[in-house]
Amino acid sequence: MSITRFRPSHRLWPACAVLALAVAVAGCSSTGGRRAEEARAKAAATGGGAVSTPRWKVAMVTHAGAGDAFWDTVRKGAEQAAAKDNITFLYSNDAQTQNQVQLVQAAIDQKVDGLLVTLAKGDAMADVLGKARAVGIPVITINSGQEYSQKFGALTHIGQDESTAGQAAGTELASRGRKNVLCVIHEQGNVGQEQRCSGAQSKSGGAFQVLYVNGVDMPDARAAISAKLQADPSIDTVLTLSGPMAATGLQAVQDAHRTVELDTFDLGTQVVSGLKSGSVGFAVDQQPYLQGYTGVDLVWLYKYNLNMLGGGKPVETGPQILTKDNADALAEYVARGTR
Repeated sequence: MSITRFRPSHRLWPACAVLALAVAVAGCSSTGGRRAEEARAKAAATGGGAVSTPRWKVAMVTHAGAGDAFWDTVRKGAEQAAAKDNITFLYSNDAQTQNQVQLVQAAIDQKVDGLLVTLAKGDAMADVLGKARAVGIPVITINSGQEYSQKFGALTHIGQDESTAGQAAGTELASRGRKNVLCVIHEQGNVGQEQRCSGAQSKSGGAFQVLYVNGVDMPDARAAISAKLQADPSIDTVLTLSGPMAATGLQAVQDAHRTVELDTFDLGTQVVSGLKSGSVGFAVDQQPYLQGYTGVDLVWLYKYNLNMLGGGKPVETGPQILTKDNADALAEYVARGTR
């Protein structure tokens, strides 16, 4: 896939872009697609915020979420698409894999009309997703576990290929002349995080180390990063894998009293502020709003018109490389929780 280097513009329009894309896909069918477009046009003309299709119920179950700005953004996208599509949206999350399995089973028991699920530790989800498939619930995977999606019978996967995203980061690190990179994995066993680090290592061209920290204990993670920086003065770059961990990494760099560049995956208010000030070199964005919004929208399109994007391949929302040049344009959207 191509890697996008984001260029700032007067307005960013993720929701409009997805809606335009969804309508365009629906239009590929000469009759059914036109009906989908006409249903939305009718709702808009009558002043309604939703289409006139039945009130379907869609559940999203993620492996993370509580108090996490990234997942708040995913959820906001899903909720806004659900309001437009006349969908009852149910959201739940749990970091413990077995608990996530139980939440998916609860959604099946509620006879939902569609299911969106993350597969951070994919093998554990195989049986319960098989149960969803057995009772005819369409499943779309989002964010993580792309490699499991088709195998588990999902209609498609929405997110970024984490190896490709890692390679994009590695290429950017090489272009910036970074010589010794510390990649911080904050959830051991998370396949996507491992792929980000290994992808970055494959393209960075310099020395590369991986540090595992406890992502649910930020003070402990901060101390671990700082200690590593103090112990190895050759490290010139810290690469974190989330917005919250980037903020912790910046604190650790200050604690270590080192001149070290911090780069990261994903956005957040502190990441955008860091891009603007120069304390963050670049961020790799996977557009979480699109993952939630497109996921719900695709369930609606499938239920209404048997449409599906991707042709059996993932629908990719990233990576985008964002730098100081983009900070001013991004700030408004990050502040409102859609980037």
